[in-house]
Amino acid sequence: MQYRFVDGQVANRFLNELSHWSSSTGNVQIKAKLAKGAYTVNVSYRFDGRGFDYTSSELDDLAAKYHGQEV
Repeated sequence: MQYRFVDGQVANRFLNELSHWSSSTGNVQIKAKLAKGAYTVNVSYRFDGRGFDYTSSELDDLAAKYHGQEV
């Protein structure tokens, strides 16, 4: 998934917070990197396939904190 932000500085703040973030659903390993002119962040993780995937929703909420949105 990708999240777009208003500028590169905000995208970097989101990326930095992800490096210290943990999902409430447990030990989900998040991989994230800047992409597309440094204002978009690519995020990937492995869903275990059991139950509802709360991680995606939590990532959306975190991005919204920085006025970002999934694209």
